[in-house]
Amino acid sequence: MSEKSAAALLKEKLCMQRKSALLSADEKTVNDAFVFCEGYKKFLDDAKTEREANEVSIALAKENGFVPYVEGETYKAGDRVYFDNHGKAVAFAVIGKETVEKGVNITAAHIDSPRLDLKPNPLYEEIDLALFKTHYYGGIKKYQWTAVPMALHGVFVKKDGSVIKVCIGENDDEPKFIVNDLLPHLAQEQYKRSVGEVIRGEELNVLVGSMPFKDDKESGLVKLNILNILYEKYGITEHDFLSAELECVPAAKACDIGFDRSMIGAYGQDDRVCAYPALRAIIDVKTPEKTAIAILADKEEIGSDGNTGLNSAFLKYVVGDLARMQGVEVSVALRNSKCLSADVNAATDPTFQDVMERNNACHINRGVCVTKYTGARGKSGTSDANAEYVAYVRNMLDGANISWQSGELGKVDAGGGGTVAMYIANLGVDVIDLGVPVLSMHAPIETTSKYDVYMCYRAMYEFCK
Repeated sequence: MSEKSAAALLKEKLCMQRKSALLSADEKTVNDAFVFCEGYKKFLDDAKTEREANEVSIALAKENGFVPYVEGETYKAGDRVYFDNHGKAVAFAVIGKETVEKGVNITAAHIDSPRLDLKPNPLYEEIDLALFKTHYYGGIKKYQWTAVPMALHGVFVKKDGSVIKVCIGENDDEPKFIVNDLLPHLAQEQYKRSVGEVIRGEELNVLVGSMPFKDDKESGLVKLNILNILYEKYGITEHDFLSAELECVPAAKACDIGFDRSMIGAYGQDDRVCAYPALRAIIDVKTPEKTAIAILADKEEIGSDGNTGLNSAFLKYVVGDLARMQGVEVSVALRNSKCLSADVNAATDPTFQDVMERNNACHINRGVCVTKYTGARGKSGTSDANAEYVAYVRNMLDGANISWQSGELGKVDAGGGGTVAMYIANLGVDVIDLGVPVLSMHAPIETTSKYDVYMCYRAMYEFCK
């Protein structure tokens, strides 16, 4: 065997290795990743909306010893509590050995995803077909959401406050719903539209029925038949749509992608691909040195506003409750805290490499991606982690032998995006984005690597413990 050249040895010492982490991963780690992702796929299927993700996460946490936080109670190291925020966001905490005055370790992910929301008055009839009017939620390529089988998820809340859960279209024996598109034979004028206008927002109308109520002289009989079906099943009338939250999401189940089954295809992986590892990590940690908090938030896809988003005081109140319990100032606790903003980055697509800058792009199967800043153009809308904190995260990941890579969200002027990091940074917390690279982000089906998902979990666990 020939010895390595001086240049080869120097490269090993000085240069980063940009290649698939699977080339050096041992068989046990790869197998662990595949096993971990079976639970992740089930989570994806059970938690297609922020309400469902909240409910599933709390149920799993309660099975592992978490209890609701009670004001006035005193909690000791190792105790496990959660804070439910209006059923759409949740924070889990494991009390550490040190007081929160020395800071807490926070992992923050979001559990909302792009989708089609029903308008407050959604149901109408046109040329003997019944449809729902929708208002798309989050940044989507609207044309991708046509001709895709949809399921309807959400709740009706009656005037008396009673909540009626809705989930139609996920089981094989249930009907699906669909947004129709224009046939190519008659689409000559449609082809002249820009890509963003090929399908317009007001054209994302969901087909829900075609059968009239009865042979009757009344008009709107198809709509009436749909209302009658809903009344018989749920006891609701058209007025109840006014106090409902109903979402159309792809009906497809999470599945393995590729002959080698190395990837996962599913709806809503941005950002449940980080939320699930954060949840599992906080469940698996026992008695950490510092109090560990995992917060799963709503509204990130539309700016994190509202009382369930991270632009609210939710996180501040959670840390404040724990600080007050220990007789500590919340401002001191936050200034000494650290956070991993657990959000995805765009994996480099072999077909569309021109939007990426090669030296600063992330790839499938190279591990979890650390993103120092996001934003757009001149770093607008980002927190931009300081070098000291980046060094801290580097040391943590390398010390635990966790595969990771650095990346930014495309070329400087190619576009951009944001995460919750800047809102947490506004509280004085050191924060950086860390998450899984995703292909086809915000499409009805997104693709991730099982290995990367597992590395995300390992990073979250190492940070929490």
